[in-house]
This record gives sequence, structure tokens and C-alpha cells, in this order.
Amino acid sequence: MMGEKMLHNQITAQIIAIGDELLIGQTINTNAAWLGEQLNAIGIKVHRSLVISDNRDEIIKALNEASAQSHIIIMTGGLGPTKDDITKHTLCSYFNSELVINEDVLARITEFFERRGLPMLEVNRLQATVPKDCTVIHNFRGTASGMWFERGDRVFISMPGVPYEMKGMMEDEVFGKLAAFYKRPVIRHRTILTTGVGESFLANQLSDWEKMLEERSIALAYLPSPGMVKLRMSSYNEAGRDVEADFNACETELHRLVGEHVYGYDKDTLQEIIGSLLKQQSATLSLAESCTGGTLSRLITSVPGSSEYYLGGTVTYANEMKVRFLGVPRTLIETHGAVSSEVALAMAEGARAHFGSDWAISTTGIAGPGGGTDTKPVGLIYVAVAGPGGSLCIELRLGKRRDNNMDMAAFAGLNLLRKEILKQKAEF
Repeated sequence: MMGEKMLHNQITAQIIAIGDELLIGQTINTNAAWLGEQLNAIGIKVHRSLVISDNRDEIIKALNEASAQSHIIIMTGGLGPTKDDITKHTLCSYFNSELVINEDVLARITEFFERRGLPMLEVNRLQATVPKDCTVIHNFRGTASGMWFERGDRVFISMPGVPYEMKGMMEDEVFGKLAAFYKRPVIRHRTILTTGVGESFLANQLSDWEKMLEERSIALAYLPSPGMVKLRMSSYNEAGRDVEADFNACETELHRLVGEHVYGYDKDTLQEIIGSLLKQQSATLSLAESCTGGTLSRLITSVPGSSEYYLGGTVTYANEMKVRFLGVPRTLIETHGAVSSEVALAMAEGARAHFGSDWAISTTGIAGPGGGTDTKPVGLIYVAVAGPGGSLCIELRLGKRRDNNMDMAAFAGLNLLRKEILKQKAEF
């Protein structure tokens, strides 16, 4: 994967997640992903993320390494009331401090339990102890307070691992404190979303465009995921500079080069774009899924208000169901096989007729990892769209990962519909 070039005088951060439950896979570390996104948005680059056990020596080793490499060290986890949560004690030792009762924290914890009509145990009272030399980061969603330490130009932040508590503390206090401690120009981002094309192809097509970005001091990141590649432009909004004008100029050139693959920006989703296009036309949609097993329907219905345009769909896995519910001719399946462009087209047309929709998408293929043959290997998938102007089918040759194949086929179906709606709109 192509990396993002460092912006000048970059403030860097490391994330240290503490907890054996993370190491054994019992809990997924979603905190690191959220922190990385949020910190990058304010001009702080996370260049390392680490998961360690609830062990004093491991914590101290990680702190020493991180402080030698980064300006900001953010720790999550290890701050609960149980005895195996040792982060607070380790930090107290690391900063040559002592634990003391913080009366403000104690009052907040007491009020927390009183409001819920619950008894406050001794272990809960002890959560009001914090290292004497830290600045408390208040937690209004739980009982474990966060801690802020400073050592020269280094900042150490410790917070509980519960995601909604950590996010609240970052948004309530930490982001503001970081902005005040490291006075930096605000970093601006613009993310352009592409689909139907791979990262390598984009990189080849955009080599000259990347030089254009460098001339304007804009950093670029390629962010691929199944079915899509995000192109994120980043630049400091310094005094006397119009970053938006630079972004607009670069975006105009990007559209000239690969515009057919661009479907949205920043936090747009392909299913939201589809919904917007359908509502603009007062048009309706139905689905006929086989190999995607409802993935398309899940994406479409994830958009609030999708009932305005989505009529319904079928998951016709067995051939007999394709015949019975979608009216696919049995002879068509016998002649070409269920995994074929002919059957995909018939499924889309059958769904459109059955539901009475303006548009329909169908999928049929071999998702894998088994079931393939020499002539029809795993990853062979047909996606079709039927609409007012006729029907169209595309062939995909994907890999052997079932989940990836299902996701990429669903994205391909949505993108094919997007293109057909725009094509019809242009012709009209």
C-alpha cells in the first residue's frame, strides 16, 4: 500500500492499548482506529499503535519506547476497579508520584452511584485516587478518571478502555488541551472516494497528478478497502494560504483523469449516493441476490429513509427459487448455468417485474472458498442491472475470500446502478 508523505514539522503520537482481552482476541481494539482518524483530523499523525498486556514491566517498556519516538503517548485500558488494572499504579511509579484521593473525582463518583440508586463499594471509592502530579481528565460517562502528564514537550494521556467513555473524554477535554499545548496550524483534509478500480491502477494513472499535489504541499494517502479506494488529500491551513482553492484545482484534474470512478467525498457511502439519485428521480429499486446473500439489501437499508425508494428483494440461492420467484426460465439455467450473464440478466429483469420497480440489481456467482470449476472458478460473479432503458451485466473475477467477494460484488452492483442512473440522466 502506498504511504502518506509526512507533512512538515509533524506532531506525532503513539497509541498504547492495555489489556489481555485485546491480545487474545476477546475484544476488538476499535479505540485505535477511532483515535487515529480523530487525531489525524487535527494535524497529529499516529505513526505507531501497540497492544500490550496488563503488566507493569510491559507498560514501562512501552512508555520508554514511545516517549523516545513520539510527542504524544495515549494509553487506553487498565483503569477499572479490579485488582488486575494496574495502569494507574504503574504511572504513579513512572512519574515518581504518589496516589492521593481527589475530592472532585470522589464527589463525582459518589454522585454517579447515588443517581443510579447503587451502593458505592470500597473499590469504587479507590477509583478517586490519582497520581498527585497528574491533571485529571474528567469522565462524565463512567467512574474511571483519565490522567494527563507532561514531561518537556511530551504529553502522556491515560484513559479507560471503554470506547464511549474514552471518546467522550477526548471530545470533552483532551482535543482542546492538545490544541493548546501544541500550537499548530489546523490540518485540512479532503477525501475522494473511488470504486470499480484498484489501487495499483489508480497509482499508475495518477503519477503526474501526485506531482501536482507535491507542488502545492499536499500530502496524499491511498486508503484501499474491499470494493473501494479512498484518496485523502491533507494540507496545513496556514496564514495567507487558500487550501480549499488548492484542493479544488487538484480535484478538477483528478476528475479529468479518473472521474468515472469517483462516487463521493469524505464520509459519503455508495448506498447513500444511490438513495439520493433514486429520490431525485422519484424512482424505486428492488434486488435479486444469490451469491451476496442479502449483503446488498443490508447496505441499501442501512440508509435512513430508504423505504422511500427500496421496495424489497429476494435471496434466491437455490436454482428452483430463481425459477419460482423471479421467473428465470429453467432452460436458461440448464443451458448456461446459474452462474452466467444470461441468468443474472434474467434475475434482474424478473425482480423488476415482480416488484414493479424502476430499477433492479441482481448478483449470481461463486463466492467461495469452494464450489469452483476450471471453467467457472471461485470468484466468478455476474452483476446485472435492469432499468427503464434496458439491462446490463458485468463479469467480475475476484479472489477466494468469501466475505471479500460478497462485499465487492455488492459494491459492484451499487456502482453499476449509479453509472446507469447517471447515464440515463445525461441522455435525458
